[in-house]
Amino acid sequence: MSNDAQQNDALLTDLKLRLVDSRALSIYRAQRKEQREVLAGRSIKICDFTPVSDRDNLAQAVIIRLLTQRGELTALAHPDYGSRLPELIGTQRTETTRNLAKLYVIEALKQERRIAEIVQVTVSDQPGDRFRINIFIQIRPIDDSRIIDLGPFTLDLG
Repeated sequence: MSNDAQQNDALLTDLKLRLVDSRALSIYRAQRKEQREVLAGRSIKICDFTPVSDRDNLAQAVIIRLLTQRGELTALAHPDYGSRLPELIGTQRTETTRNLAKLYVIEALKQERRIAEIVQVTVSDQPGDRFRINIFIQIRPIDDSRIIDLGPFTLDLG
């Protein structure tokens, strides 16, 4: 089995999500797969949820963690889950804001037990837009030497 084809069971499996709307808050839905099967001479459509595993599942989990405001899941006994990135909305785009964004991303990534190493977090200005910053992340999963690139993500401060 090649290195790319190996699955890292420690990275788990979940439902694959697809972005529905990102205008205000990012809204995701579980992605479905459809197929046709013939049963008793009749063609029927079968719908099921699409799973996401391994490195793709970790990447999706990181995105969900960054989109979830820290403390939002307190009622579900997860008070530290999420990130503090939403706290930056309404602030000016300054070096301090970029540094806080990087700190908040690193804080959130350190909560994820499937990440062995945070290789890089880069926060930069969105060219031509004074209210947005870009965030680029590189992580190395547990039990894997290959790096996962995430982003760039755009955070609208306005």
